Amino acid sequence: MDVRGRIAFHAAATEVASAARARLVARYGEVPTEQAAAIVSLGGDGCMLETQHRWLGRNIPVYGMNCGSVGFLMNDYREDGLEERLADAQAAVLHPLRMRSTAADGSLAEALAINEVSLLRETRQAAKVRILIDGKVRLAELICDGVLVATPAGSTAYNLSAHGPIVPLGANLLPLTPISAFRPRRWRGALLPSDAAVVFEILEAEKRPVAAVADYTEVRDVRRVEVREDRTVSLTLLFDPDHGLSERIIAEQFTV
Repeated sequence: MDVRGRIAFHAAATEVASAARARLVARYGEVPTEQAAAIVSLGGDGCMLETQHRWLGRNIPVYGMNCGSVGFLMNDYREDGLEERLADAQAAVLHPLRMRSTAADGSLAEALAINEVSLLRETRQAAKVRILIDGKVRLAELICDGVLVATPAGSTAYNLSAHGPIVPLGANLLPLTPISAFRPRRWRGALLPSDAAVVFEILEAEKRPVAAVADYTEVRDVRRVEVREDRTVSLTLLFDPDHGLSERIIAEQFTV
């Protein structure tokens, strides 16, 4: 990819990231994002997600350099040879999840999630959720703190913290993972085909209110939430050849 003179930069709102952006712009120049061949995102994984959401639907390749803490979706920060690194970078194409929710007042909301869609209890009362897959009831009642559906890229984030499985890119699977399940106590979740239509119905919703969250978008007091992968939307992340996302997802499964 020839990006010379066609790089845009996006930095997290931290002193470290802002200073890095100023140095890189002075060295490589910058164009408006609409004219860019690639966006360089400076921060942590949260900044990468913010960059992707801001330009969702444009599918401009995003190359992250870690100026934050975790940086699972980021490359190492180095100022030298940026144009050469971008030219040699490997692309990982991701598809987000689309959440459609219905709230208690009947209002409808839609949002896209790059990491996961999660349902979370709003009060001290545990949530009660019915789970349907492709129109069939698979779990009549799940009593829990919450439940989530993750993308493969997001399987190493909240999903992993909730003891869900890590899913390699290209596996065409979506992890469905409970959060602190109380009943059924031994249910640990499921792996679903990527084209599955998942529906959550909230039971006893007046007593046990539930919020639905798709990355940054939160909808309170939902009654029904539909989730499925949206393959009409593509996101392209760029990685150094020796630091690809697929390799990192595999390696994460052997981290002790």
